[in-house]
Amino acid sequence: MIITSHHAVLETIEASGLLLIGDPHVGSRRPGRRKDETWPSAILGKLEAAVAIANGRGLAPLILGDMFDRAVEPDMALKSRLIRILKGFRIRPLVNVGNHDIAHTRLSDGDSLAVLGLCDVVDVVSGSGPVVEYLLGGRRVGLGMTPFGQEVPRDVRGSFAAADQVVWLTHHDIAFDKAYPGAVPPHAIAGCDLVVNGHVHKTQKSIRAGATLWANPGNIARLSVDLADHQPAVWELTPAGALERHMLPFEPDAFDLTGRLVHAAGGRALVADVESAFVSLLRTESAGEVARSGDGSVIRDEIEAKFAREGTPDTVRAIVRSLLSEAVDRRS
Repeated sequence: MIITSHHAVLETIEASGLLLIGDPHVGSRRPGRRKDETWPSAILGKLEAAVAIANGRGLAPLILGDMFDRAVEPDMALKSRLIRILKGFRIRPLVNVGNHDIAHTRLSDGDSLAVLGLCDVVDVVSGSGPVVEYLLGGRRVGLGMTPFGQEVPRDVRGSFAAADQVVWLTHHDIAFDKAYPGAVPPHAIAGCDLVVNGHVHKTQKSIRAGATLWANPGNIARLSVDLADHQPAVWELTPAGALERHMLPFEPDAFDLTGRLVHAAGGRALVADVESAFVSLLRTESAGEVARSGDGSVIRDEIEAKFAREGTPDTVRAIVRSLLSEAVDRRS
């Protein structure tokens, strides 16, 4: 079903714990630097492993957003494979809405995730608010969600009057390790014990803001080379409130790094040049230039002008051009 209400609408669900599954990004389009012979078998295999963990341990699955890599997935056979996997969960998954799941500002009938919800394959939360209570080993846990683009609440007291613990799922740019353009620092939420965030791709160190602990498990999918060292896992929230990691199968050498390796011979100056140029790329992208030009021509011209002004080494130019091409591909 599609859950749009601002009130808990599902009946209490009994489970041994909750299984947190970070952004699968299921899609038929293989990311440019993945080396997999078949795609997206790697991601579907991780979801199958998550099904086995959830069923074997009696856990209720929660998907943190970005079920799909594109709002409208054109490959019907892929969607059929995904449906078969999702139906394997003994407890129906509850899914937050990520930015990749929506073509517009909110979930609509044309989005592939909405179809899964309307067909009762999963329960999709499209509106921010309390959703359901879980009974975990005698403890009542209230769960709320805030989809991408909707305001994260600052006070949820009264949402779950009988709950021993309140957990909230978000899909937002949250500044965990370091600030970057548009990132929001974790904040205290009155009445909320734990926030679990999707969207930020890497596993982050949890941060406490007041009485609220913010956690970010990271994606089960590695779509870009900056995630080469990321270890895909799902996380179990136990009745005692602890987060336990369950590793998923993954291929360590999954990316073609041609043109991306900075050799030690380049020294610190080369790394600094790459960092400087990449920061310029991020700042321009954050101003919307890639989206505005469509093919990245505006930002490309600015980066090339920077190269000419500063006499940037050819090695650095190749790396930053590769980064730009990936950014354009991801937005297209």
